[in-house]
Amino acid sequence: MTESFLRIRMSAHDAHYGGNLVDGARMLALFGDAATELLIQNDGDEGLFVAYDSVTFTAPVYAGDYIEVRARIDRVGNTSRAMTFEAYKVIAADPTPEQPSRARVLTQPLLVTRASGTCVVPKQFQRPAE
Repeated sequence: MTESFLRIRMSAHDAHYGGNLVDGARMLALFGDAATELLIQNDGDEGLFVAYDSVTFTAPVYAGDYIEVRARIDRVGNTSRAMTFEAYKVIAADPTPEQPSRARVLTQPLLVTRASGTCVVPKQFQRPAE
């Protein structure tokens, strides 16, 4: 089973809504980056993301939060790769008027998004078996 791990800070640029709320599509973009890494590790090619089977948003994400993305390939078919993804908040922005850059490390990572999907790597682009 091939796995990927990515940690990134959400910036003000990522905030799409009032209150510095980050758009859920940003989590899906991170899942796409993780999928690309997994396909390169597994097949030597970026492949194509075909579809999400499910997506669940479980908690809000704000500018200043640190998000950890975990992804893995669960099943390898002839050309398809079934993958699962989870995004966790590991540091939460916690600004106050007196300390606008304050943040806190969460004692337990908070699941913010989970998804599963399928990617495809055409046979001619797959790394030859060793």
